[in-house]
Amino acid sequence: MNYIHFVSRITVQNKRNVRQGFRTVTRTRFKGRPTKPLVSRDKIAQAALTIVGEEGYEKLTMSRIARSLGVGTSALYNHVSGKSDLLALVEDAVMEQVECGPLSAVLAGASERTPHGALIEWAVSYRDVCARHAPLVQFIATTPISGAPRTVEMYELVARVLEHAGVARDNIVPRIVALESFIYGSAYDVHAPTDIFEVLPGSQESAPTLMAAQAAFLPAEDAGEPGANPYADEPFRVGLAALLADLAG
Repeated sequence: MNYIHFVSRITVQNKRNVRQGFRTVTRTRFKGRPTKPLVSRDKIAQAALTIVGEEGYEKLTMSRIARSLGVGTSALYNHVSGKSDLLALVEDAVMEQVECGPLSAVLAGASERTPHGALIEWAVSYRDVCARHAPLVQFIATTPISGAPRTVEMYELVARVLEHAGVARDNIVPRIVALESFIYGSAYDVHAPTDIFEVLPGSQESAPTLMAAQAAFLPAEDAGEPGANPYADEPFRVGLAALLADLAG
């Protein structure tokens, strides 16, 4: 049977099917790549954040991300070079959660906020975000920002607000580092035990001033939110006010 006869027989059969009420099914074979890529840096970052939020940082591996995206692990390496690159990607996604709107508003003159007030709001948000991602803090603190463009944007805003507030350019980076050092430590304080300053029974005489100061501080904190760590919020407010005191005028 030649090709023409073969096609002709198919055509005749299809016409019979139509007359008899049968539906002719045409199968389409899809070729090439999918119209939407299965993997991208943004998709990897979002999958990583989901895993971190549901299972913790200890479960954040390349293979776990690949499973969540429904691809092979090797597919990820077209977008990230390895674990360090992955963490930089996650860092950038995490830094995007920091509230930088007040900083932008001050620079645009679209708000009654002062640079001092905007920096306070930014720092509080930054501390809260870092507290939710405490295992990532060490990586953020010790890794160059060159691979994290959104993080660079955040630092640029902070630098511009500090300059707008009158901080000399040669003192802007030291101020940022000082603020971050305090913010990172305060993020860990959120998870610290509430008895962190307690001493062994019978040893109070070795630190009488500390014990008296603790006793004076804690009663006021007892009126706060039940279960809240007394050493997390109030000390953070006190320290932040001290770091930014010269900008409050």
